[in-house]
Amino acid sequence: MLDRRQAHRCLILIVSLVVLLSPVAGAQTAAPAAPSPFAGHWEGAIQIPTGELQVMMDLTPAEGGWKGSIDIPQQGAKGLPLDKITVDGDHARFSIAGVPGDPTFDGEAKNGAIRGTFTQGQASLPFHLGRDAVKPPRRPQEPQPPFPYPEEEVTYQNGGVRLAGTLTLPPGSGPFPAVLLITGSGAQNRNEELLGHKPFLVLADHLTRAGIAVLRVDDRGVAGSTGDSNATSADFAEDALAGVRFLKGHARIAKDRIGLLGHSEGGLIAPLAASRSTDVAFIILFAGSGVPGFELLPAQVEALNLAGGMSAVQARKEGELTRAAVGLVRAEKDDDALRTKLTKLIQDHPDAVSPQDLAAVGGMEAFIAQQMKFFSNPWARFFLDYDPRPALRKVRVPVLAVNGELDKQVLVDQNLPAIERALREGKNPDVTVRRMPGLNHLFQTATTGSTTEYAQIEETMSPAVLDLVTRWILQRFGKKPGA
Repeated sequence: MLDRRQAHRCLILIVSLVVLLSPVAGAQTAAPAAPSPFAGHWEGAIQIPTGELQVMMDLTPAEGGWKGSIDIPQQGAKGLPLDKITVDGDHARFSIAGVPGDPTFDGEAKNGAIRGTFTQGQASLPFHLGRDAVKPPRRPQEPQPPFPYPEEEVTYQNGGVRLAGTLTLPPGSGPFPAVLLITGSGAQNRNEELLGHKPFLVLADHLTRAGIAVLRVDDRGVAGSTGDSNATSADFAEDALAGVRFLKGHARIAKDRIGLLGHSEGGLIAPLAASRSTDVAFIILFAGSGVPGFELLPAQVEALNLAGGMSAVQARKEGELTRAAVGLVRAEKDDDALRTKLTKLIQDHPDAVSPQDLAAVGGMEAFIAQQMKFFSNPWARFFLDYDPRPALRKVRVPVLAVNGELDKQVLVDQNLPAIERALREGKNPDVTVRRMPGLNHLFQTATTGSTTEYAQIEETMSPAVLDLVTRWILQRFGKKPGA
C-alpha cells in the first residue's frame, strides 16, 4: 500500500527517505577536545541499484555532543536532522531522525573521506563522502536564462487562497493561446520539481518558444501559494479555474484560446474543471486516469512492485491486500474503527506484506500508522471514490490524452481506453489519444518504467511528447510552426 505521494506519482527511491519539516539536531556524545576528522561539510552518495543517491551533510561538534543535518536533493529533502551521533576516533555512526526503518550511516574517516555502509530496514548499501562539491545530476533539457521571451511573476486569488506562479509569454503583442499547467499529487511547486527534474519548466519553455503562453503555479501551501495542500482534487479544480479567470483578464492572452494541461492527478483535475466552465477551450491529459481510484491504486501497487523486482506471486498478494484495504476505507468513515479493521486485515494476511516492507518502515505498528495517515486523509478518501468518467463525458472541447506504455503508476491499458471511451460516449467531436512507446510516468525514455529510474535518467521529458503537444495546440489554436 502507498502513501499520498506514491498515489499517482511515486517519489520513493529504494531507501524510502521521508522529508521532515524542521531540522532539530541530535546530541549524543561529548564534543572532542581536538579537531575531529568528521567535523564540517561533506558531499557524496549512497550507492543504490540504479545508480547513486546524492547526499550532503554537516557534522558539527557542540557543547555536550554533536549536531548535524543532511540534504538529499534528488528526494527534495533539505535540513533533515541527524540523530544518535557517536564519534570514536576515526569511526562515526549517525542516523536520520524520525524516518521509518532507522536509516543509519556507519563509516570510517581516512585520507579526507568517509566510507562505510548505509542501512535502512533490511537494506544495506555502501556510501562515500568527501570534501569536494558533488556535481548535480545532468539535466540537459533544463532551460537556462536569459530566455528569449518575457516572464511575469503573478498572483491571484481563489477565495481565501492566494496562488503564485510564473507566466511566460511569447515575444510580441499577441493575443496568444495559453495553457495552464496542473501538477500531480502531493505538494508540488510551479516547476513540478522532483528528483532533480523540473518537467513543467522544460514544458513551459518549449511551448513558449513556439508561440504559446504558459502559466505554471505553485500548489496550495507550497512556495508562494497559501492554503492547505491536503485539499481534494475538487478544490484543485477550482484553483485551476481561478487561473483561467486570471488569464482571461490578461491583455496579451486570447480569451477564447485558454486550455488546461494536467499531469497524473492533474489529468483528473483538468476534465473536472473543464466540465464546470465554458471558459476552457481545450484540455491535455498527461498520464491521466480513466477509472476510479479504488481500481487504479491496487493495479498501481502490483505494477510498481513487479517493476521493483518483486515476484509475481508476492506482487499480486500485495495488490489484493490493497484492494481489500481500499474496500474497508470506502465503507468505514470512522478512523478508530478503520484502524482496527485495517490492523486485523493485515494480521490475517501475514504473507501479503513482505518482511522488507515492514522492516523499511519500522515494523507492523509503524506500517499501520503509515496506512492510516494516507487512508484517513480527505484527499485520499476523495481520490478513492472519485470516478473521472462522468466529467469526461461532459467535456465537449478538444482533448489530447497521452499515456506512456511503460507507466507503472497510471497503467496505460487500464486508463487510456477508459478515457477515450468516456469522451466518445459524451459525443466529443475532437479526441486525440496517443500511447507513447518506451516512456514512463514522467514521459522519460525508460527501460522498465520503475520509479527508481526517474532520478537516474538524464532526460526530463521526451522530445516526442513536447513536439506532439506543441503541434496539437497550434493546429487548433495558433499558427503552425514556421508559418
